[in-house]
Amino acid sequence: HLLLFLLFVGPFNCFASYSRATELFYSLNEGLPAGVLIGSLARDLRLPASGGQHPAASQPQLSFTLASHDLGGQYVELDNRTGDLHTSAMEIDREALCVESSGATVLGGAAAVSSSSPSSESCLLLLDVLVLPQEYFRLVKVKIAIRDVNDNAPHFPVPYIHLSVPENAPVNTRLAIEHPAFDPDVGTNGVQTYRLRDNYGVFTLDVEENESGERTPYLIVMGALDRETQEEYVTVIIAEDGGAPPLVGSATLTIGISDINDNCPQFNDSQLNITLYGNSSLGTHVASVQAVDMDLGSNAQITYSYSQKVLQPSRDLFHLDESTGAITLSSKVDGDTPRLHRLIILGNGPGCIPAVITVLVTIIKVMMRPPEVVPRFIANEAEGVVYLKELEPINTPIAFFTIKDPDEKYKVSCHLDGDGPFRLSPYKPYNNEYLLETTKPLDYETQQLYEISVVAWNSEGFHVSKIIKIQVLDDNDNSPVFSQQLIELSIEENNVPNAFLTKLYATDADSGERGQVSYFLGPDAPSYFALDKTTGVLTVSTQLDREEKEKYRYTVKAVDSGFPPRESIATVTITVLDKNDNSPRFINKDFSFFVPENFPGFGEIGVISVTDADAGQNGWVALSVLNGSDIFVIDTGKGVLRAKVSLDREQQSSYVLWIEAVDGGDPALSSTAKITILLLDINDNPPLVLFPQSNMSYLLVLPSTLPGSPITEVYAVDKDTGMNAVIAYSIIGRRGPRPESFRIDPKTGNITLEESLMQNDYGLYRLLVKVSDHGYPEPLHSTVMVNLFVNDTVSNESYIESLLRKEPDISIEEKQPQISIEPTHKKMESASCMPTLVALSIISLGSIALVTGMGIYICLRKGKKHHRADENLEVQIPLNGRINLHMLEKKPMEISNI
Repeated sequence: HLLLFLLFVGPFNCFASYSRATELFYSLNEGLPAGVLIGSLARDLRLPASGGQHPAASQPQLSFTLASHDLGGQYVELDNRTGDLHTSAMEIDREALCVESSGATVLGGAAAVSSSSPSSESCLLLLDVLVLPQEYFRLVKVKIAIRDVNDNAPHFPVPYIHLSVPENAPVNTRLAIEHPAFDPDVGTNGVQTYRLRDNYGVFTLDVEENESGERTPYLIVMGALDRETQEEYVTVIIAEDGGAPPLVGSATLTIGISDINDNCPQFNDSQLNITLYGNSSLGTHVASVQAVDMDLGSNAQITYSYSQKVLQPSRDLFHLDESTGAITLSSKVDGDTPRLHRLIILGNGPGCIPAVITVLVTIIKVMMRPPEVVPRFIANEAEGVVYLKELEPINTPIAFFTIKDPDEKYKVSCHLDGDGPFRLSPYKPYNNEYLLETTKPLDYETQQLYEISVVAWNSEGFHVSKIIKIQVLDDNDNSPVFSQQLIELSIEENNVPNAFLTKLYATDADSGERGQVSYFLGPDAPSYFALDKTTGVLTVSTQLDREEKEKYRYTVKAVDSGFPPRESIATVTITVLDKNDNSPRFINKDFSFFVPENFPGFGEIGVISVTDADAGQNGWVALSVLNGSDIFVIDTGKGVLRAKVSLDREQQSSYVLWIEAVDGGDPALSSTAKITILLLDINDNPPLVLFPQSNMSYLLVLPSTLPGSPITEVYAVDKDTGMNAVIAYSIIGRRGPRPESFRIDPKTGNITLEESLMQNDYGLYRLLVKVSDHGYPEPLHSTVMVNLFVNDTVSNESYIESLLRKEPDISIEEKQPQISIEPTHKKMESASCMPTLVALSIISLGSIALVTGMGIYICLRKGKKHHRADENLEVQIPLNGRINLHMLEKKPMEISNI
């Protein structure tokens, strides 16, 4: 029964699960920033609000999760708790997301809706969202329609569009423009209209839209066209979309007017009148006709022919060239030849009615025969052309001419007609023989061809001419010539290898191989320069460094191919231009300067030397202080380092600066250097006495103190260093019952008892101590009063204080304290030293006995009195009643040796 129940209920459970699948539709514009709310899934699905008034136990926490993180998930951010859907940091670009329309939909991807969808211009972003927990579980299909915004301007695929229109195109002729503009936007944001910037009054544009929505512009002819009037129109075609504001794109439109055969040949004249002598030789040029056709190419080809009205005798007598229209004499004129010939010539064009011109030729008959000119050539001659080499010597013979009259009735003379260095003279002793020769050397480069005529005439005035053509042959008589003898070039350093420098150009006036020029580098050219032999292109194969070498100067040669070859030389100078490829360079990486303290403000501490291998502005260096600019300043031009204020070594003994050097290049290069400034001590601080603290303080000294015992000390410090801080102590004034009983150590300042104290030595002792340094040039000092009260006890402090308040009458002993005294060795005779030694020994023994006795006496006396256990304790009782123990601490101080 259970199995049957499950089989029956199972399908309904599946149905229930599928029924809980939901679709949500949203739409938003492309290009929105991050954080824009697209929609709230919890609200739109009408799910209970998470975290509301109901207790947490009765209201489960909803969870929203993207089923996959494909393309769609990159563009959105989903709040897992609230179900709010926002745009992400990745901007949505509709044109990149949906390139082409497609009916297929991919989960988590993007697709353009097919034509069956409500809007064919929509672009959908597809998301699958899972809603949990189980009691609220559902799969939500989220479809986000991306709306297009006008963020793309129309764009023509080519910048230049060419269109050809026949000149006979009728009005309203429509021609499609093959390269329409493209706009990735859709709908009204796509291309809507086209227009021409200048329509010349004969063109306009129209737009046709096909079934797929593509718009194609058409050019419409609005007026008559004539290629012969204007063969080309250049304008700008502009495409405009429908956005607000609209965006435009443009391209250059060239409209060429193609030719049609709408013009026929025409002669400028309708008739020509020509006179021809009957003795003219065959081939004599009679006349030329020429027609004009305004068309182009094959439409303008003209051929010439005789009309059928021209008689056959005239056709036989005169030859008409059908291509050029030249008329020449093709038969000999005799007594039977008609005197008048009417030649009707047609100018024929393709598809045209021929143009007509009439040439009337009148022949004048001559009864006598002309003189005869018979040449005999000495120089090389072929087909009537004489060949002479240039630079032939003067009077080079060319030909003999024999002049004679066929009728032998008339006297015949001749002369030379034409320009050139030639002469025709009678050749003696023969009659009617003439020699043609040169009068000066010929130059091929000046003139290559001469045409002269030997003219003979008889006494009746009838003449005949013989045309002679003289061709000058070239010789290798010219050297190549450079266009510039000094070729000045420049190139930036750090060039690419095989960089182009220039193209040399030399000309040779000779012809053929003799005028062919080859280029070569001179022997002084560096090996990394190359010159193409044929083209004359000069290159450099390596990088040039201006700092290594700035100028190059060498020669180049141009050599022709004659035999023997001729050459010429030019000079090439190359200036390597500077590039900012060198940083400023300090002469040292670390600079150290020793400066006495209290150096005056803005005084010169030192000079920072820096160089830059570049030139010009690239080599200008500006210096600046990177740290400590509130104290130090540097002169940019001279590199002088100065301090704005006076420096005190006791406040700071050294400074470390970083100096930056920046050049004037673009971009600028820089480098830094470390500067150490050490302040030398000056004796500008006197010793400072730390103990005793006051001139009014005193110390109780017990009479039982043994000689040599330390009593107290004077402690002082000096803020200076070296010898300026070496302190010496000395007593310069004393007052008391027996003041010489106390001595001070000049090095340590320790005051010791020198002699035993007697009954009559009780009382107040005042020692004026001078504390002096060893500064140079003038030592500084301080003084302090050391007060010692010799007594067994202090019974009346007020009395002692009254004594201290009185000014002591102390005489100053001007003695320099000696820290170390070098003993002076004197040579003495042994005989003179012996009495002295004996006396000193006796005195020493007596002193020892006296001191021993006094010591025994003092010990017995001390035993009778009830004093403290520590009898030799030194007690200092200042007048203020208190001792500042912190002030008594000796502060350690580092004293450097010089």
